[in-house]
Amino acid sequence: MFVEVESNPNCEQSIFARFKEAGPARPVVQVRSFERSSQGEWCWVTGWSDDPAQPLCPARAQAVEDSGAGLAHLVYGGIWGIRLKPVMLAEDWSLESRNQWGEPYLSLADAKDLRYADT
Repeated sequence: MFVEVESNPNCEQSIFARFKEAGPARPVVQVRSFERSSQGEWCWVTGWSDDPAQPLCPARAQAVEDSGAGLAHLVYGGIWGIRLKPVMLAEDWSLESRNQWGEPYLSLADAKDLRYADT
């Protein structure tokens, strides 16, 4: 599979990466992020697109082969990546919020750090 993210207001870093799939993609709604805390914090996650009228799109997680760790769980979204916000935050998705942040994608080692939409 290929993940492409353009440089954009959600995340400045553009990427084009190839991953070897090791399972099907599933819609994901929460991830444990280690970006702001070494213990991790549960965050809502959504995909982000380049559509100004409707930027939200599904975020998905997929098992992929990782040369260093064996298997990893790749979390990806739209052409503008994914967006995260802490689960305790009660605000709409917004590029202007200082409490939210964007990433091109996440690679998580532990399946326990994912909460799927279908469970």
